[in-house]
Amino acid sequence: MRLNKTNRRGTVLKAAALVMAGSLALSACGQAENLEEDAEGGAAEESSAAGGENAAGGEAEIRFSWWGSDSRHQLNQDLIDAFMEEYPDITVVPDYTDWGGYWDKLATQTAGGDTPDVLMQEERYLREYADRGVLADLSEYDIDTSAMDEALVSSGELDGGLYGLATGVNVRVMMADPQIFEEAGVEMPDDTTWTWDDYHELMVQIAENTEGYGAQDYGFIEPDLAIWARQHGQALWDENGEIGVDAELVAELWERSLKIIEDGGAPPASEALEIDAGGPEQSLIATNRAAVARFWTNQLEAISSASGRDLEMLRYPGETEFERTGLFLKPAMAISMSAESEFPEASATFIDWMLNSEEAGKILLSDRGLPANEDVRAAILPELGEAEQYAAEFIEDVSADIEDAPAPPPVGAGEVAAILARYNEQVLFGQMEPLAAAEAFIEEATSVTG
Repeated sequence: MRLNKTNRRGTVLKAAALVMAGSLALSACGQAENLEEDAEGGAAEESSAAGGENAAGGEAEIRFSWWGSDSRHQLNQDLIDAFMEEYPDITVVPDYTDWGGYWDKLATQTAGGDTPDVLMQEERYLREYADRGVLADLSEYDIDTSAMDEALVSSGELDGGLYGLATGVNVRVMMADPQIFEEAGVEMPDDTTWTWDDYHELMVQIAENTEGYGAQDYGFIEPDLAIWARQHGQALWDENGEIGVDAELVAELWERSLKIIEDGGAPPASEALEIDAGGPEQSLIATNRAAVARFWTNQLEAISSASGRDLEMLRYPGETEFERTGLFLKPAMAISMSAESEFPEASATFIDWMLNSEEAGKILLSDRGLPANEDVRAAILPELGEAEQYAAEFIEDVSADIEDAPAPPPVGAGEVAAILARYNEQVLFGQMEPLAAAEAFIEEATSVTG
């Protein structure tokens, strides 16, 4: 099934409307000169689409923008070459940079009315660009999402429109070392039923029975807070882009971290922060000094390799303890389309091919996370490493229990991670009480996103 496939006339009208909306947004920014260009572009766009863009033998040139390393640049060039061989009427022009420069470059391009036709997107910036009218509503185009988890598709929805489609998926997990559990004489938990109290008890037991720690627990970051909030029927961000978790619940999670440190199940704050600064390969579980640590599924291979052991992935505690499950499918990254694209149908064709083509999947493998298209994921599975195959099986297993996707973060959410980290340190070092820190965090996060 394809998303709201429109007839050509409907698509043309929609594209013209989007161009007009984009022009109005730029007008607010004082881009008077671009208004004239957009008006001309809109006419050209309608003419091109009405003339049967590509489908009737016309040619289109679109620009695809992404961030990444040299290896990703080469993969994407291979991807473009394969697409252009299958669709000779569509020329794809590469436009790439590193992560650090990507968002500054994109801001400049959009301000100048030069948004790439197809662009890589990150969930923390999706609402910002969608609200400004920069992005097209992908639900209006011929892009197949039938092989993607509905919760994953909905992660790109805002105000009734679809502005980003996930390319790949990750899940937050408790990564566990079975060898340390065995050495401690502690059974591995049943991750379908274990509670947060079980987690605390097991981590303390392991620390008491070994020379290491039970867990690398140094407070929490945004996804951990999101899972905890969802388990209790709340949300880090609600549908309106506002904080959806109360201070008491945030404080309780900090109190649990302080308690496990106090009972010896996790290292003290100073040691934990020093370990954290070393990165995943220097984490306690990667150096065989703790039984459990929190990571994403795509980090399994690197951490297992560093540890020299076969690690296992567990669901978070509490998934069956409270009101609902908290885990969610996190888009590794997403694809968006410019609302001002001169060739929207060609851009949609390229997006559809990247998401749904087995050939594209075999070129990219897991570069953009494990493919969001479950059929493509299954097709490339034999070509993945052992850890990636295990991660794919784990994601498939937990997906059945995932109820929905978190709401997209609000504009300004990119600053919230640093704010949370600052209060996390103040709590763990005893400089603030958990409830006071939670109230201050919510107030400051609200001020930067409001």
